[in-house]
Amino acid sequence: MKRIESSQNTQVKHWKKLVSVRKERDKSGEFLVEGFHLVEESLKNKENVLALIVREGTTIPTGWNVDEVDIIEVTMDIAKEIAETEHSQGIYAHCSQQLATPEQQQTWKKLLLVDAVQDPGNVGTMIRTADAAGMDAIILGKGSADAYNPKTVRSGQGSHFHIPIVKGDLSQWIQTCKEQGIPVYGTSLDESVLYNQVQPQGQFALIMGNEGSGLSPELLVQTDMNLKIPLLGQAESLNVAVATGILLYSLIPQAN
Repeated sequence: MKRIESSQNTQVKHWKKLVSVRKERDKSGEFLVEGFHLVEESLKNKENVLALIVREGTTIPTGWNVDEVDIIEVTMDIAKEIAETEHSQGIYAHCSQQLATPEQQQTWKKLLLVDAVQDPGNVGTMIRTADAAGMDAIILGKGSADAYNPKTVRSGQGSHFHIPIVKGDLSQWIQTCKEQGIPVYGTSLDESVLYNQVQPQGQFALIMGNEGSGLSPELLVQTDMNLKIPLLGQAESLNVAVATGILLYSLIPQAN
C-alpha cells in the first residue's frame, strides 16, 4: 500500500482540483467519490477506479473486492483537504468518467434529456431516478449542472456507475430520436396533454427543463407531444426531479 504524507504531492493537488474545479474534471475525464456507499458502488465497475484513497486508521470492509486496485493511504490532514462533506468517512475513490461509444449510443431507446437544470442536487436525483426507472442513458444539455460535481454525485447515490451520462446538443439528439422513430416528449402547461393520458412506451425520449423557466422554446417546438402534471393543491410548481420521476414511471411499461 502506497502512503502519501505531503499535501504538496502532485496527486493530492489533482484530487483537490477534481473536488472543486469543473474544468479539471472535464479536462481529465476523472472525478472523486467519497464515503463507503459510493466507493462500494464504484468498485462494482472496477475498470473505472483509478485508485482507492484511505485515511489512516480507516479500515476497508472485508467483503470488498479490491484485487488489482491501487490503494493509497493518506494522513488525516490530506483526507480533510480532499473531503467534500463535513463529517467525512475517510474513504474515497479516484474514478474515470464512463464513456459511451457511438455504437453503444445507437442502441439507446429510452433517453432522459436534461435542458439547463442548474441545481446539482436536482441533476443527481434525476440521474438516480432515471437509473431506477431503467432508462438507457441521460443527455445533459447546455447550462445543466456538472454530472460529476461532488453534490451531483452524492445525490446520484451510485447511479453514475450504472447508467451512461453524456453531454450533448439536445436539438441534435431530438433529431436522432426522430430518425429512429423514437417519440420525443416535452413538458409544458400550454398545448399539452395530461401525462396519464399517454400510453406507456417501449422507447421514448423525455426532455425536462430548467427549474424556473421550464423547457426552452427552441426545444418545445421540436417535440412530438408535450405533457403536463396537474397541480391539485396550492403549490406553484413541482420540483423538476420529482416531476421527472412521475413522468418516467408513467411512460415506462410496468412489469407485473
